[in-house]
Amino acid sequence: MGSMAQKSVLMLCGEFMEAYETIVPLYVLQAFSVSVHCVSPGRKTGDKCVMAAHDLLGLELYSELVVDHLTLNANFDDVIPEQYDAIIVPGGRFTELLSTDEKCVSLVARFAELKKLVLTSCHSQLLLAAADLLTGGMNCTAFESMKPLIELSGGAWWQQAGVQTLLDITDCVKDGNFVSTMGWPTLGHTLRVLLESLGFKISCSKETLPSLLFLIGDCVEDYSINVPFKAFQALGCKVDAVTPNKKRGDKCATIVHDLEDGRQLPTEKTGHNFYVTVAWEDVSVDDYDCIVVPGGRSPELLVMNEKAVGLVKEFVEKGKFVAAIGMGNWLLAATGALKKKRCASGYGTKVAVKVAGGQIVESEQCVTDDKLVTAATTSDLPVFLYALSTALGLSVVF
Repeated sequence: MGSMAQKSVLMLCGEFMEAYETIVPLYVLQAFSVSVHCVSPGRKTGDKCVMAAHDLLGLELYSELVVDHLTLNANFDDVIPEQYDAIIVPGGRFTELLSTDEKCVSLVARFAELKKLVLTSCHSQLLLAAADLLTGGMNCTAFESMKPLIELSGGAWWQQAGVQTLLDITDCVKDGNFVSTMGWPTLGHTLRVLLESLGFKISCSKETLPSLLFLIGDCVEDYSINVPFKAFQALGCKVDAVTPNKKRGDKCATIVHDLEDGRQLPTEKTGHNFYVTVAWEDVSVDDYDCIVVPGGRSPELLVMNEKAVGLVKEFVEKGKFVAAIGMGNWLLAATGALKKKRCASGYGTKVAVKVAGGQIVESEQCVTDDKLVTAATTSDLPVFLYALSTALGLSVVF
């Protein structure tokens, strides 16, 4: 996938790390051929770290929901900082533990000493303070409760101006080789800064950058909406999400599937809320180049809605790109978009694809057939991101 650039990033992980701040950069970097090693102190390749979703659910402070697990792919004790171009430390409570671990603090300090890129998010700026890296007035942002600690450590607090709603929170701050962000709402811009800081060039073969519309509903799969949505924001595209009967700023509940030991099917857990960016009545097919139907259970809801089915049909009839992830094929099947098309499919949509006249390519995680792009499962998102961005004329190369 992606370019042949040999870039490598270390992700410092731990229990209850923020899932979104972990999975989104992990999958996006992998999509464009960046090697990402996920490590945690005291753990080895194949060990798991539980992840959590942090979101505002009606309380005065965010709630923490345990979602799924990340399997580590490298050994902490084998890490050689000189072999990496950057270190990413997601947010989450694990950073409290790591900030008192001399090896972890020294590791972050070593990346800084080598002038490698250091990306912290939400609460992981705690490690910058522990490593005495904020002295001298370095510009830094984080979750707002971190402001006193950053200032007491010698840093200069930075906060985006003009924020009225969660949809307005978009910016991160870069000071030298340090990038800091208040958390997952800013991931679109943060990923752009990350890719450019690593030396990647983003270009498009067409006169204008593509625009994408995501068609979702309640119980949409968390990663299959959030990862591509933020990825295409990072690539400079116009990206919107719409659902019937909701307006801009309304919430769609998401789900995460966690395949626990000994179970044939994954357990469904509540994920982050996703915020609709455009009202249904304001959507015009002519304003977009592609419609994407993420997975989860929302396609079951959408397939019963004539407006949703009709919207996809209009994209097909006008010769625009249509894409689906996992159970998104369920909706595409009802619209005729899969007829005589080669498709990737997980077990949940195989029957739907077949009766809709599609041809399942069993050996492929992601399949592009003319203007149809399909991914079998959420775990195939890195391949999907590369395939869809390429089909839309986007290039991300080092």
